Amino acid sequence: MAIAERLKMARKMRGISQRELARRAGVSANAVSKYERGLNVPGSAVLIRLSKALDVKIEYLLRPDTYSIRLKAPAFRRLEMGAKDEVMVKERVRDWLERYLEVEDLLDIDMKSEFHMPLGYPIRISTIDEVEKVAEKLRHEWNLGFDPIESLTDLLEDRGVKVGVIPAPDTFEAITFWYDSTPIVAVRDGVPGDRQRLSLAHELGHLMVLPPEEMDNDEGREKVAFRFAGAFLVPESTVKRELGEERTRLDLFELHLLKHKYGLSMQAWIHRAKDLGIISRKEYHRLFDIFTEKNWRQREPGDQILPEEPRRMKRLVMRAYTEEIISFSRASELLGQSIEDFCTIEEEKHEGFPIEICH
Repeated sequence: MAIAERLKMARKMRGISQRELARRAGVSANAVSKYERGLNVPGSAVLIRLSKALDVKIEYLLRPDTYSIRLKAPAFRRLEMGAKDEVMVKERVRDWLERYLEVEDLLDIDMKSEFHMPLGYPIRISTIDEVEKVAEKLRHEWNLGFDPIESLTDLLEDRGVKVGVIPAPDTFEAITFWYDSTPIVAVRDGVPGDRQRLSLAHELGHLMVLPPEEMDNDEGREKVAFRFAGAFLVPESTVKRELGEERTRLDLFELHLLKHKYGLSMQAWIHRAKDLGIISRKEYHRLFDIFTEKNWRQREPGDQILPEEPRRMKRLVMRAYTEEIISFSRASELLGQSIEDFCTIEEEKHEGFPIEICH
């Protein structure tokens, strides 16, 4: 990929205009336009200024287009996302995935051998209630039983799904697509763990379930994926064991405790109870009226579940560095952040563990 395309990608990742990039880099807007169209190539001094203005390393701007990643028709989970934000998210996902694929190549890891779709999936259902049995079947095939899933991110990574956490606007939740024969899932950074887990399970639903023919549209696929997410995280028999077969009312603190046991949000528990006929629609609406009135829809009350973190890519970068396959600066580029920032965050997270790359 030429520098022109890299400049355009980096600018879109930052969500800024050519004029704003020109202002930050101390060049003219006309010059930036020519750079991005490949009509002119910035000299080394200007390239350094552009990289600083874009908050990317020089290596990023010089990185070749080895993988031809094109996000043409991904499955988006989003609210009212504008075209500018959508482009920004796609470019950030593409950058993350390029770095991921690059470190795998450096270690001679065959990406195609990592993921195997379970036999017979995705399963086409006839009614939305059949989602319950599909989710239970997948848990059985993956030997999960009916216990809470401690880390959904680790589970997906162990099964060969590439999982990323991407800085993104509030209008974005998650994205799913295929690269060759490997499923790729990216979710938004900075959300509580229960919401993140629901997004991950939702995206897994897009991969594993096909809606009934009459529901095979965007709205129908979303409904099926959402139902699958709840059923996969907490199967029907578990819900009924915890809540009972029939209830007139649900207590919010009861739901809060269950959220912490299973990593499923209180609101998703309410949906599960309604979908399985445990509570009436009247009770369902009463509970959601409370969440709306208290402004709890985006962030539920009480102590939060910490978000999960994809760790495989990080481990691969550490492996490549300690085996002296890559340099200190290359490790920084592949991690997508300076080693100084990486060390500060990781050592604080792991109570001062002396990470070798940091010393």
